[in-house]
Amino acid sequence: MKFGVVVFPGSNCDRDMQDALQHDLKQEVIMLWHKTKDLSAFSQGDCIILPGGFSYGDYLRCGAIARFSPMMQSVIEFANNGGKVLGVCNGFQILCESQLLPGVLLRNGHQQFACKNVYLKGDGYSKPLKIPIAHGEGRYYADDQTLNDLERNDQILFRYCDEQGNITPESNPNGATRNIAGIRNLAGNVFGMMPHPERACNQALGNIDGRLIMQQLIMSSAPVNPRPVASLVNI
Repeated sequence: MKFGVVVFPGSNCDRDMQDALQHDLKQEVIMLWHKTKDLSAFSQGDCIILPGGFSYGDYLRCGAIARFSPMMQSVIEFANNGGKVLGVCNGFQILCESQLLPGVLLRNGHQQFACKNVYLKGDGYSKPLKIPIAHGEGRYYADDQTLNDLERNDQILFRYCDEQGNITPESNPNGATRNIAGIRNLAGNVFGMMPHPERACNQALGNIDGRLIMQQLIMSSAPVNPRPVASLVNI
């Protein structure tokens, strides 16, 4: 399995992601410049990653300009053809702007940049996961119908929780609707999350919970909770 990490002007977590994948998880990584379009080296079994940072300086809305980059046109086509795509932090914002994922990321409810460890609760994990966040516009929002659809279709990957796994307002670091920290598309091949699993993959950092996320979301051969083709919808 190969990983392609897209580098935008303003990306600042691209090398973190490369290091985690290559050195901690022993995976093949190809860095992809935003002005190129060629994804011919990647198959549906591979994964393209949109890393964190401030793509194009976060002018307009976060991720709004990156959505129109040459590489993103290829990434959108890759995802629509079943290829795996993961967006982390700014990458999550880009996926929402590209309409590969529903909803939007708004400015944190407390109007301050948040940079700390948080806990996440997700299906398939035996305990809450401690993962760092670093964002000023990470408050996930969608209308009630979209949120209900996400819950009904098991598309919510992670919710903010406390160390014991309780989902509470106090454990929500940015005011995200329904404590949502990460979602997937209905087909199960596009994933987005605000916390940074690549920053929790090395023993030297005292935390390897991020490895569990990377392995669960991307390294399996099948999509997470795949849906029959007949049930796919445009979002």
